[in-house]
Amino acid sequence: MTTTAEWVSGARPRTLPAAVSPVLIGSGVAAAEREFRWWAALLALIVALALQIAVNYANDYSDGIRGTDTNRVGPFRLVGSGAASPAAVKRAAFMAFGVAALAGLVLVLATQTYELLLVGAVCIAAAWFYTGGRRPYGYRGLGELSVFVFFGLVAVIGTTYVQTGRVTVAAVVGGIGCGALACAILVVNNLRDIPTDSVTGKRTLAVVLGDQRTRTLYTVLVGTAFVAVFALMFTVTAWAAVAFLSLPLAMGPLRAISSGRLGRELVPALAGTGLLQLAYGALLGAGLAISGVA
Repeated sequence: MTTTAEWVSGARPRTLPAAVSPVLIGSGVAAAEREFRWWAALLALIVALALQIAVNYANDYSDGIRGTDTNRVGPFRLVGSGAASPAAVKRAAFMAFGVAALAGLVLVLATQTYELLLVGAVCIAAAWFYTGGRRPYGYRGLGELSVFVFFGLVAVIGTTYVQTGRVTVAAVVGGIGCGALACAILVVNNLRDIPTDSVTGKRTLAVVLGDQRTRTLYTVLVGTAFVAVFALMFTVTAWAAVAFLSLPLAMGPLRAISSGRLGRELVPALAGTGLLQLAYGALLGAGLAISGVA
């Protein structure tokens, strides 16, 4: 019988900053506009977390039944390890999708942003077909693009939109920065898995680019996040500079990536990148919020 600890581990809690950070940034943009709504931000957070957990379980299920997790060196997987049946993990994924859909529906009805119903449906479809279905796009090098769009631009802009009713420059630029770090998390994950993914036919972007170019991509993505901070400083508010306080957290993962570490040696870099994104989101959101009262 699968234990609670195994279900929690299967949800991959180290990836949850990718869901929390865009809500923090989007809410900071709303606060800068003096239109922050705590209840809308809370509902947006529930949607984001539920979607992240759902996609993690969905990936566990889809990768597990395809056999790509059989010799996994990364975090624990429920199906690949045999700890849970594929059917049970699939049910867990759809339960999480249900929570996201319900919270999203309440949010749409409360804010009367009915145009976001289609966006929500697309988000759920994208989460499932990342590794699910007959032609999963995550197996064709498109995972990073999806993460950038949905856990960067869509999440930040959507969080701002349900509070302000507008798409702002700050939300777009903040979404670019947040999306870059969300991509960086996936890049570390896929860099670590190049040997096993290559054997099983999972053509992630890391497999397509190869080891060295994937490491370069990681550095570019981290740099892009802080270039976005500069852009916000000059186009929105100097208070965005608060986000630079998270820069020291980038040093450890960058050293790990540039030093050529492989396999399990990259797990700390994965956790470190998640921590970096969480700190970046919290600090950038705080800086933007301060500008609304300063």
